[in-house]
Amino acid sequence: MTFREKYGPYALVAGASYGLGEAFAEALAKRKLNLVLIARGKDRLEATASRLREQYSVEVMSFAADLADYETTKRLIAGLDVSIGLLVYNAAFAPIGLFENTGEDALALAAAVNVKAPLLLARLLSAGMIQQGRGGIVLMSSLAGGQGSPKLAAYAATKAFNAVLAEGLWKELLPRNIDVIGCCAGAIRTPGYQQAEKSKAAPGTLEAGEVAEQALHALGKGPIVVPGVVNKIARLLMTRILPRRLSIDIMSKNTGGLS
Repeated sequence: MTFREKYGPYALVAGASYGLGEAFAEALAKRKLNLVLIARGKDRLEATASRLREQYSVEVMSFAADLADYETTKRLIAGLDVSIGLLVYNAAFAPIGLFENTGEDALALAAAVNVKAPLLLARLLSAGMIQQGRGGIVLMSSLAGGQGSPKLAAYAATKAFNAVLAEGLWKELLPRNIDVIGCCAGAIRTPGYQQAEKSKAAPGTLEAGEVAEQALHALGKGPIVVPGVVNKIARLLMTRILPRRLSIDIMSKNTGGLS
């Protein structure tokens, strides 16, 4: 069975206008999946959709929508007359800075985009996949979610949620012929990361295309993928070998340049 036969004919990519989301969309277009792209930035999203249509001769529908507003997103998806066999949830909001200086609105937004939306979209779209007897779900997590991450405390906690959710769904949906994977990525060279990080790139920083390709290649092979050799070693050390307090101290040094 080809990738398109298992996960097509349409894939939905949430948070798809640029960076890693755009890389996922392109990797899926290369595999000849038609696309439903959702993100807030209308102009960038439409530019990405137009480029992929022309370059890969696939159908691409793009919708400018706020994934924090789940009810609107749900109605949008319910109105589509297409069969979605793959969900890639890449959208994220990361409040950066000390927790005491982070407002309630920012924390609520992080919970809505990073937790509520992937949880409910996974539930919504897996129902159709169960009926079809095939499908896949990719949930983006982060190495930051492997332990407490100062200056990224709320973001790291939401990413830990996605990794654990992916593990549970992987086991539940495996008998239904639905593959689930949580991608625990390290630093990714995206416009957002480069704006936030004042110092030099962290060890193991990867291009967005590398992360997308490794995540899709690992789909169906286990509940968690960690792109990059350096990041695999780092996750092993931070979550399995080092004392918890030391892991948090190391993360504190790595996130010290964020603002």
